[in-house]
Amino acid sequence: MKRRLLTVLLVLVCVPGLLVQGKVRSHVIGFYNLENLFDTYHDEGKNDYQFLPDGQNQWTEAKYNKKLHNMASVIRAMKEDNGCWHAVLGVSEIENRHVLEDLVSQPEIAEANYQIVHYDGPDRRGVDVALFYRPEIFKYITSESIPFTFSPSRIDWSAWTQEEKDNFRTRDVLMVRGTIDGEMFAFFVTHLPSRLGGKGADLRPRGAEIIYQRAMRLQKEFPGIKIVVMGDMNDNPTDPSMTEFMRGKEKILEVGDEDFFSPFLSMLKAGYSSLYYRGENNIYDIILVNNALANAPKGTFQIRPIVKKKYYGRVFSKPFMTNQSGQYKGTPFRTFSNGAFVGGYSDHYPTYIVVSK
Repeated sequence: MKRRLLTVLLVLVCVPGLLVQGKVRSHVIGFYNLENLFDTYHDEGKNDYQFLPDGQNQWTEAKYNKKLHNMASVIRAMKEDNGCWHAVLGVSEIENRHVLEDLVSQPEIAEANYQIVHYDGPDRRGVDVALFYRPEIFKYITSESIPFTFSPSRIDWSAWTQEEKDNFRTRDVLMVRGTIDGEMFAFFVTHLPSRLGGKGADLRPRGAEIIYQRAMRLQKEFPGIKIVVMGDMNDNPTDPSMTEFMRGKEKILEVGDEDFFSPFLSMLKAGYSSLYYRGENNIYDIILVNNALANAPKGTFQIRPIVKKKYYGRVFSKPFMTNQSGQYKGTPFRTFSNGAFVGGYSDHYPTYIVVSK
């Protein structure tokens, strides 16, 4: 399939902590898969051996520091493009709180004063999800780490033995609740199970089902709450996990109180990509919003079109983040290629939305 990157114009002007479009206050909310942000130390009980100085990747302090610089440079580039920092940024493929603290203290982004929400999860490799937020914008209230379970579910798990279920490990889902300018928000950050393995097809729908069930409970508990679901779904927005189990809708007018608006669904159809898998264009880095944010009451925060005055999401890519030549020309410039350290950024591009009122 032909690989192509679509260039867009995004004009947003910043005043302290706020984007301004005319007199409208706006905030950027996004997600970035950091592609194996590991430190150089072993975490007990985790299979992180390839990311040690004597491991397969010969993961030295110099490589680790280069990786931190690269990740911070992308976050900084988004700030320069938008005119202000993300108010909220979800991240995945991070090893522990230590790497998060090292990242937010990088000189490229230290001024953003990002605070961290993170829980150590059960993933065997030791990768987790986390949330960065700017405390002057998002007022943190509470958070929870939601484990992967097999019930209650409408998926038939009869092909799985109880032992297989008991031994299965994947990333927890992070839920963070707080307020922005007095309005209640909940952010779900996830990294759904990979496509590897013969029984993986039902795992991503189940992960989406877990998020959806918890989101519907929040809507009942806090009427009018605005919910953002973001993550590396290891699925496209057109796949059943997103369309059936998350009830993702392509058009805002289709969204009801039990649905989510899926802005990257139409963008995938239009040829946008956040990564390439087996030579195909994909957007696995998906952000969805509930009806309270998609069709918000006047005067409250609502998702806004930001690309060509048509699309409600953006895939952020710049030449320095992209292979400029060779076999992988036009695809994300990643940290390792064919087992060798090449000093790139990530195999995913970050994605984001803008909300304003």
